[in-house]
Amino acid sequence: MPPTLPARDARRLLMHAQGLLDDPGRRAGPAALERLIDRLGFVQLDSINVVDRGHHLTLGARLHGYRPRHLETLHEQRRSLFEHWTHDASAIPSRFYPHWKPRFRRFQTSPRYRRWLVQRMGPEPEKLIRHVKRRLSREGPLMSRDFETAKTGGQTAWWGWTPHKTALEYLWHTGAATITGRRNFHKVYDLADRVHPELCAARCPGPRQQIEWACSSAIERLGVATHGEIAAYWKDIAPADARAWCQEAARRGRLVAVEVEDADGGVRRSAWAVPDWETRLRRAPMAPEGLRVLGPFDPVIRDRQRLKRRFDFDYRFEAFVPAPKRVFGYYVLPLLDGERFVGRIDPKLHREEERLEVKRVHWESGVRPDRKRLRALEDALGVVAERVGARRIDLPASPSRAR
Repeated sequence: MPPTLPARDARRLLMHAQGLLDDPGRRAGPAALERLIDRLGFVQLDSINVVDRGHHLTLGARLHGYRPRHLETLHEQRRSLFEHWTHDASAIPSRFYPHWKPRFRRFQTSPRYRRWLVQRMGPEPEKLIRHVKRRLSREGPLMSRDFETAKTGGQTAWWGWTPHKTALEYLWHTGAATITGRRNFHKVYDLADRVHPELCAARCPGPRQQIEWACSSAIERLGVATHGEIAAYWKDIAPADARAWCQEAARRGRLVAVEVEDADGGVRRSAWAVPDWETRLRRAPMAPEGLRVLGPFDPVIRDRQRLKRRFDFDYRFEAFVPAPKRVFGYYVLPLLDGERFVGRIDPKLHREEERLEVKRVHWESGVRPDRKRLRALEDALGVVAERVGARRIDLPASPSRAR
């Protein structure tokens, strides 16, 4: 019979793999950040800036001394990161660039993507794409605003994109262009072979190589997972391919079959674990003391079903929920205390006033907001406030309980 992992063990394996058991107060800087992102595999980028952008929250929860300029250094100067798609736009270690070439090809050959282009650029999109590519070749890095075209209406509009913006996005999705940086979070594009010549010249992995990389790198960053969770990590391969890989890896001793208990004491689920999972558990440090504010797209948070199974924490990001249906707030953020989610907050940064306001604090059932915990909350908010330039923190007078 496969060994059974209590939810606590599965949770610790995940947190350890995702850098949440390390001391967040350790020395921060570009080198430490590069190691962290390599460990995570990618960091999802977020345009919403109610308090801080989601990727800064993800990184700041693991490195309290993290500053956005560190990320800019790695991406725009050292080129050790590139930006492309996983579940959404993400910052990814450049050493993984060859494994994005199969995605580039899929975009180029996808009939669905072709229809997307025609809807937004007319029946001959290739002409405009060639024009945009020539301008990048002649002029170097450009933004969409460098192309003087009016926004189109009706079906051709996509988040207000102009046809030239659509062409730039096509070149980026297919690997001909890359993102060299962002200005006020607006993308700056350039030709990929000019920015990453060696990476562009690298060989594209075959299907078997790609599946091997996607699965082996995913399980290292999860510790224990179902084949569906392994396939979903990079969102690059089919679950059936992940299942076949797991079965073969188990035959070769590279994985072990396990049963994982749910945190709420519910059903056990069949899963796969790294073969040395017991050793990793023994060597894993205890979770750092104190509260931490996590972002809505944190890799531990992103899979809501896994979050519920591992932590018994039911989280919903409500920015895209109609206001009358929101329960906790527009930009609600989870609070992590050690290995337990103990609540969530609804914060807002008033930049002109240099003031971080917490509209509401919701504590989970069974969590006592005693003086020690409230002091820990103030400390956690102080970490965020220092990064975003807030000199004052306002908390509500009476925190509420989670429903």
